[in-house]
Amino acid sequence: MRIFEGYQKGINLGGWLSQLVGNDDAHFNGFITESDIARIASYGCDHVRLPVDCDTVFADMGNTILDRISYIDQCIDWCGKHGLNLIIDLHKTFGYMFSTNDRDFGATFFHDADLQAAFLRIWTVFAQRYGKYADRVAFELLNEVDLPDVVNEWNGIIRKAIETIRPIAPDTWILVGGVRYNAVTSVPTLDLPYDEKIVYNFHCYEPLIFTHQRAYWVNHMPRDFHIGYPQPVGDYIKAGEELGMWQAGEAKPGDEQLISPAYFENMFKVAIKAAQERNAPLYCGEYGVIDLAPAPDTLRWLTDINAVFAKYGIGRALWTYKVHNFGLIDAHYDEIREEMIKVL
Repeated sequence: MRIFEGYQKGINLGGWLSQLVGNDDAHFNGFITESDIARIASYGCDHVRLPVDCDTVFADMGNTILDRISYIDQCIDWCGKHGLNLIIDLHKTFGYMFSTNDRDFGATFFHDADLQAAFLRIWTVFAQRYGKYADRVAFELLNEVDLPDVVNEWNGIIRKAIETIRPIAPDTWILVGGVRYNAVTSVPTLDLPYDEKIVYNFHCYEPLIFTHQRAYWVNHMPRDFHIGYPQPVGDYIKAGEELGMWQAGEAKPGDEQLISPAYFENMFKVAIKAAQERNAPLYCGEYGVIDLAPAPDTLRWLTDINAVFAKYGIGRALWTYKVHNFGLIDAHYDEIREEMIKVL
């Protein structure tokens, strides 16, 4: 399998230009600064993933570029200064965001020509503005398409976006992920790579019942729920069933009793096979554990999943640098942060 060189060990910058934790100049000027980029570089990382919401940097369905696009420019400059590559991740587009509770709103994008035209306008601007940095800036078309029944529609949109970008940015890496929240098992549903600069992308928070325990935004998740790591696979399956949800993993492992790296290797095998057969690099754009899980368990989970990433040369970016219940530099991880950084 080809390696996504320069994008092997990264960290997300969630909360700054996407899923905003503030919406004024103080937030945009202070949430991420050059010192943060320097700090991430000091961890031995080679890149950052920068989530961007469409309405942070565009207005009028992508017809108007807002001044806040300059924060992307600034981040690219900082990364260049400190030896980091960068992925621009469109986390929200007009008509679609992965976390919307309005299913009609979420589905409309995949069937609406005007919304798709706005999506292409965004990527035209990004290609014109950032295609010149092809050696250190990559494009991720859209974060986490959650709907399971838009495979054909989404593949068609992907192709249109690539055909829009390529005349402007012929050498830029483009990341594409599948349906069901970028599930690793959805990688084979993606079309064959358009060219040699396409990367297959997935996210992994499995078993979700562990990584998102007590999360207020997860349906059927009690606020006092707790489960440790590692435990037998059956414990996660049983707990998920009792809570009325399947949260034990994208793929049911084989005979292993206690969750181990073999659990992740088994889960990833369909994506690895697809990437190998299609000669495409494989990348995990998000993975991590909520700050409501015990820190020692978090470290064990990270050690296991990263062992598999390293074995197969799968690039990855930890979710996330700060806040949003997953912040690497936040107080919850103080006791394990140095060890976390070693195993990323």
